[in-house]
Amino acid sequence: MPDSPATTQNKYEEHDAQLRLLVSGAAAAAIRRLLDSHGSAAGALRAGARDWASHGLDATTCGAIRNPDRALLARGQAWLESPAHQLLDWSQADYPPLLRRIPSPPPMIFVAGDPGLLWRPAIAIVGSRAATAGGCTNAAMFADALSRNGLCIASGLAAGIDAAAHDATLQADGATVAVLGTGPDIAYPVRHRPLLERIAAQGCVVSEHLPGTRPLRQYFPSRNRILAGLSLGTLVVEAAERSGALITARLSAEVGREVFALPGSIHNPMSRGCHRLIREGAQLVESPDEVLAVLAPAAIDLAKALRGELEASYAPSEAPPQASLPIDPDYNHLWLALGHDPTGMDELGQRTGLTIAVLSAMLLSLELEGRVAAEHGRYSRIGP
Repeated sequence: MPDSPATTQNKYEEHDAQLRLLVSGAAAAAIRRLLDSHGSAAGALRAGARDWASHGLDATTCGAIRNPDRALLARGQAWLESPAHQLLDWSQADYPPLLRRIPSPPPMIFVAGDPGLLWRPAIAIVGSRAATAGGCTNAAMFADALSRNGLCIASGLAAGIDAAAHDATLQADGATVAVLGTGPDIAYPVRHRPLLERIAAQGCVVSEHLPGTRPLRQYFPSRNRILAGLSLGTLVVEAAERSGALITARLSAEVGREVFALPGSIHNPMSRGCHRLIREGAQLVESPDEVLAVLAPAAIDLAKALRGELEASYAPSEAPPQASLPIDPDYNHLWLALGHDPTGMDELGQRTGLTIAVLSAMLLSLELEGRVAAEHGRYSRIGP
């Protein structure tokens, strides 16, 4: 059902206010303070220059909000005209909860595709742009297995390991999120335009940059903090001693997430970064099951914490963002094994033949989508 004229007008007003704040060049922390104070970008815009100054904006920035760069504003508005495109800001309940927990969360993110995927348990799979054939094979194998077991695969659309992880997940009909260091409409490298379009159609594309933003070197470390922030952990498949993948791993560790690394040959320069991470405390893994076993308890702890955030963020008449049930035989098998009476993990394991680690990841995914209730280690269906 199409939006009413009033709803369309409200949406346009909010988008206009969000874009004015972004185009102004205001510091991220100042924008978050404005959104916290006024509850929405439109409310912040209506507050006026005196209020903006009280939140740390200087006269030049206040002037830029009042008189924004019209070309940038129009570009953003044109991109947001698509129903598949959204701009989520810090004040909104559907802003990704894990991302709120990092030290410098973006005040707004552009999203193309399914924003519900940003609430699913994810693992970042990253590595060298100049990956070996074996490294790409390993990235694809881990992405395929982990996505089939309920994890969303996040990466950065770069050449090499990133592209292999995204492509394998799409081929497995899994969930994948691409976090860009460009605008949400710009593929980098350019040859990844078809891959970007596939991810936007089947998964989710995320960027903190305005549409049309070209790639600049300084944007990619910043992109990596979002990638780490959206994920329960980071898996580094191949990396040289100086690699952006190591930045993602460090940022992941700094926010308390898991870090995994694949070992490699001592003669392969693309293994040295992974070996360094292992020496510094990253978990050496050789199979997807090892990753699942580590992430399962972390995912359960996360689900308990997020349950409170969900209840606080949504009014009783509202529901959290939902993604459709994955098209996967194991998910369907688990769904049939679940009933409306609470069932323990051991019983579900006997009914499905799935391991505890696999069940934990799948149940968390269903729980965050609002399909499964968990209480005292027992699970039951919500709804039919």
